[in-house]
Amino acid sequence: MTTNAIIGAGPAGLMAAEVLSQAGASVDVYDAMPSGGRKFLLAGKGGLNLTHAEPFDVFVTRYGARSANVQAWLGEFGPQAVRDWAAGLGIETFVGTSSRVFPKEMKAAPLLRAWIHRLRAAGVRFHMRHRFTGWTAGGHLKFETPAGESTVEADAVVMAMGGASWPQLGSDGAWLAALEKRGAKVAPLLPSNCGFDVRGGWSAYFRERFAGQPFKSVAIRHGDFLRQGEFVATETGVEGSLIYAASAMLRDEVLANGEATFELDLLPGRTAAQVAKEVAHPRGSRSLPSHLKSRLSLDGIKLALLHELVPAEALNDATKLAAAIKALPITVVAARPIAEAISTAGGVTFDSLDENLMVTSAPGVFCAGEMIDWEAPTGGYLLTACLASGRAAGQGVLAYRGVVASRAAQNLAR
Repeated sequence: MTTNAIIGAGPAGLMAAEVLSQAGASVDVYDAMPSGGRKFLLAGKGGLNLTHAEPFDVFVTRYGARSANVQAWLGEFGPQAVRDWAAGLGIETFVGTSSRVFPKEMKAAPLLRAWIHRLRAAGVRFHMRHRFTGWTAGGHLKFETPAGESTVEADAVVMAMGGASWPQLGSDGAWLAALEKRGAKVAPLLPSNCGFDVRGGWSAYFRERFAGQPFKSVAIRHGDFLRQGEFVATETGVEGSLIYAASAMLRDEVLANGEATFELDLLPGRTAAQVAKEVAHPRGSRSLPSHLKSRLSLDGIKLALLHELVPAEALNDATKLAAAIKALPITVVAARPIAEAISTAGGVTFDSLDENLMVTSAPGVFCAGEMIDWEAPTGGYLLTACLASGRAAGQGVLAYRGVVASRAAQNLAR
């Protein structure tokens, strides 16, 4: 019997298993963890963001330099297909704020349970606590298991082991060396959707009083990038959805120049002229904090950040203070470690893969999910592309099996 191995029981691997099992193929799923979908479950703790309901032509731009590559997957399994697929598992979805799509129950566990149940019912076999360690000299898959080393012979394998973020959940990037030995080109793994350390660090006062607090209703600008939202002050710098949206460009600039600076608009709902007018309004005997709170509702962490970053002489200059409120420069000097990141950039390069996501130097070996060199911001984009790539890899295996079977039949006929 032809056997197909899936390494990694996350969204990409499970989707590949689904495609193959629906085609009647024999499927075995291997994962290093005691149960599947560990990162998927953690990501859904605050509400599982499945996909995004914005127009498709806008959606595909979220993948930056890899948009054209990822669009090939999304054209076959895009945002609406994700919602339809979830509905097929009995999971209703709704469009929330910022057009993000969530399950009505807001949880990942019911969807994962229904999915794995359906896969088991279709004959998919799961082998947990099987950590992939490479290939034998004869081309068999090697795994570390509680019972010792195990080898598996498979006609085709889909590798969907994630990047290197949240390694405690299984995606530790250990696959990289094994694939490089098989001739695949691998771009270095880098943190994506990550926080950053600010230059010089926060003062003890700011760190002790405001670390963990959010900046709400703010906007950041970096070059042509301009986005409104919120983020959080950390012990060493900044993180959160608004920072994640800009993290790829900030990270790349830090790598190139040692630092990157973005401008923070503390009051995006007011024009520069409006802010300047209110700051310049006579304050009489009132203190500056009282004046800014009264005229602009500016207090708390926003006011504290002005005191943290703006020199005293500028705070007492209405023109300079107004300019800082609308465009406060924040310089970051390092991305947080990859283990803390939500996702990773880098991985197997697209020029190492054919149109079916098979490694060209290793026939029968396919890649899916974050193992491939693409990245996207949070907002449902990551999960949608992981699911779509898993589907593409599963279909790639079916196409490969068809070619192999055809060649075998031709050889028999000779």
